[in-house]
Amino acid sequence: MSGIEGKVVAITGAGSGIGEATARLLAERGAKVVLGARREERLEALAADIEKAGGEAAWIRTDVTRAGDMSALVQLARDRYGALDVLVSNAGVGLISRLDDLRVEDWEEMIDVNFKGVLYGIAAALPVFREQGSGHFVNTVSTAGLRIVPLQSVYAATKNAVRTLSEGLRQEAGDSLRVTVVSPGYVSTEFADRIDPGVKAQVGNSMDDMGLSPDAVARAIAFAVEQPDGVDVGDIVVRPTAQG
Repeated sequence: MSGIEGKVVAITGAGSGIGEATARLLAERGAKVVLGARREERLEALAADIEKAGGEAAWIRTDVTRAGDMSALVQLARDRYGALDVLVSNAGVGLISRLDDLRVEDWEEMIDVNFKGVLYGIAAALPVFREQGSGHFVNTVSTAGLRIVPLQSVYAATKNAVRTLSEGLRQEAGDSLRVTVVSPGYVSTEFADRIDPGVKAQVGNSMDDMGLSPDAVARAIAFAVEQPDGVDVGDIVVRPTAQG
């Protein structure tokens, strides 16, 4: 048995990209996955694929900007499988643009999804983990927070807020909970679809030229999850070798 087999893992942003790849990989390795995202048709199709391959999956439409949706995701895990072992907070948006463009609504959306969405996940899962005496938070951040560049100021700020939050959570967690942050670099996903048209071509080309498969990040998440209970993998950076 692997350290993943039998674990109940809830994943936000599971409808595509890193979240989808993580769900497929963990289910393949024996986890019971609980899928959350806004696009119900994708969740339904993914759950069907996992079950067809012999895995176990449940899903619920989840908007991470709504605290009640995160509570419902965690409750589904408990109702269906009796526990929640891991919460992978992966949902995110990167609405990159120049600060001079004053895209205030985009800034607010990134704060709501990238940062507050993780907070709502903690609020939903932490009491459950405390009651169980075990649990694991896995938060997807970004290499954008490690190397600050123009156009990504607000996006990087939200990701670094999660990085700071995760370290504080780790220190408060005690010896029974684990906290991991995973920082992907360029990954070939739908990330660029909503970026300001003036910079989308540049970012899209970088992803096309060097972007990792989402599977690479999924394997990093699986590595953290499969460790023994007393081992906390705190920080993983996964980026293409060609990325500066």
